[in-house]
Amino acid sequence: MFHHIKELQFDARVSAPDPQFARILLEQFGGGNGELKAAMQYFVQAFTCRQGYAKQYDLLMDIATEEFSHLEIVGATIQMLLGPINGELKNAVETNPVAKLADGKKSSKEELIHNALSNPQFLVLSGGGPTVTDSQGFPWSGNYVNANGDLTVDLRSDIAAESRAKIVYEYLMKFTDDPLVQESLRFLMTREIAHFQMFSAALENIQPNFPPGVRQGDPRFTHAYFNMSNGASVRGPWNEGNGPWKTGEWTYIEDPVATVRETQGLTELPETAPYSNEEVETVTKKIANQRHKEVSQAVPKGKNRWSQYSDSQLESRKKAS
Repeated sequence: MFHHIKELQFDARVSAPDPQFARILLEQFGGGNGELKAAMQYFVQAFTCRQGYAKQYDLLMDIATEEFSHLEIVGATIQMLLGPINGELKNAVETNPVAKLADGKKSSKEELIHNALSNPQFLVLSGGGPTVTDSQGFPWSGNYVNANGDLTVDLRSDIAAESRAKIVYEYLMKFTDDPLVQESLRFLMTREIAHFQMFSAALENIQPNFPPGVRQGDPRFTHAYFNMSNGASVRGPWNEGNGPWKTGEWTYIEDPVATVRETQGLTELPETAPYSNEEVETVTKKIANQRHKEVSQAVPKGKNRWSQYSDSQLESRKKAS
C-alpha cells in the first residue's frame, strides 16, 4: 500500500526557468540510470524476497519507495525549470508562444526552437511537462530493470545501479549554475551513496555470497588469469597474489595459445584452485540446501497469504543472526 504525502522528501527549488537543463535532467527521470529505473528494479526484485527473505524485502521496498520519492523531486524540478511553457502552449490567441517565452530575444528563441526540434516530444507532444524518456527522447524501457531472483546477484546489480546514478548526478551538477537546483542534485547524489552502503551491508549479511548464486566454479579455471595481450606482462592484484577467495592465489598463464594447445583446448588444464572438483560439488550442495531451506520453509505448502506480514519471521531471523 502506497500513501502519497504532498510534501517532497527534499524541497525542490529553482532560481529561474532553464528549459535546456530541464531537458538534460530528463536523464534521471526516464533514463537508463534514472530514478524510475531504480524504483522499478528494487520493486520487482522485492517480490522474490517477500517470504523467504523478509528483512531484505523490507529493505528493497523501502529503497524502491524512496526512489519513487526521488522521481517526484526530479519531475518537480523539471516542471519548474520549464517555467511558463505549459501555460503558454495552451494560449491559442498568441501566435508565437515561443517568441514570448524567449522575451523577444532572438538567441533565446532560436535556442528553444532548437531544443524542440532535436527532441520534439519534449515540448510538442508533452505540452511542456516531463516525459518518461531520457534526455534524447528515447522511451523508458523495462529492459533497464535487472532482477535475477537471487539476492547475491540482485544486490550486486543494485550496488552498480547506485554507482552509475551517483556519477550521473555528479556530471549533471556541472551543467547548471543554479545553486538551488545544485542543492537538490546534491541531495539526490548523496542518497545514492547511502543506498550503495545499504546494499553493500545487505550483501555482506548474506553468507556465503561469493561467487554470486549457488553453484561454485570449475577449480581448473576459477584462479586462472589469461594474458590476452601482446607485449610486456602487466601484473596487479587482479592476476597475482591472493584473490577474493578464502584460499588460493592467481595462476598467471603467460602464453594462452600454447597452453590451449598443450591441454587439448584446456580440457586437461590442471586445477588452479587449491581444492578438488569433489570439494566444489560438496560446497555447491551445501549452499543449495541452505538456500532451498531458507525459501521453502517460509512458503506455506497450501493456502498462502501475501499480506500476513511476517513480524515473527523478522524477529526469529534477528535472533538467529
